[in-house]
Amino acid sequence: MEGTFKIETMCADDWEEVRAIYLEGIATGHATFQKEAPSWEEWDLGHNAECRIIARLDGAVVGWAAVSPVSSRSVYAGVGEVSVYVSQNYNGKGMGSLLLRSLIEKSEQSGFWTLQSSIFPENIGSLKLHINHGFREVGRRERIGKMDGVWRDTILLERRKLS
Repeated sequence: MEGTFKIETMCADDWEEVRAIYLEGIATGHATFQKEAPSWEEWDLGHNAECRIIARLDGAVVGWAAVSPVSSRSVYAGVGEVSVYVSQNYNGKGMGSLLLRSLIEKSEQSGFWTLQSSIFPENIGSLKLHINHGFREVGRRERIGKMDGVWRDTILLERRKLS
């Protein structure tokens, strides 16, 4: 990658660029069940404040990653759901790998011992990315949700803290 590259903590001022990348993912039909991006306030409430990062290249946000708690119950306090999104202009350039590696480090420093991700089977790139970073397939959730009138499966992956 040419240019100045940095991984930074995401803040409210980054939301419009983050939202644009999220909308690119939504448009693929293979990144999320979401049909539209929420407001910053709604998104902020659902994601761990210590585990949200952006990738900046020459000042522009080109990708983001975050962890959201899987439950409000205290016994699941160290279990989080991972999201990783990269601008379509930077797919296949290693950006997702840099983001996920950084997010894993941040999440472990913040007390997470298990990370999970539910990925559409058609999203081969995301499946490979997670497996390359120590996630393992736990199972297939068949017909877990309906999108545009079509039942969709997801592959459930998880990664346990190594030590």
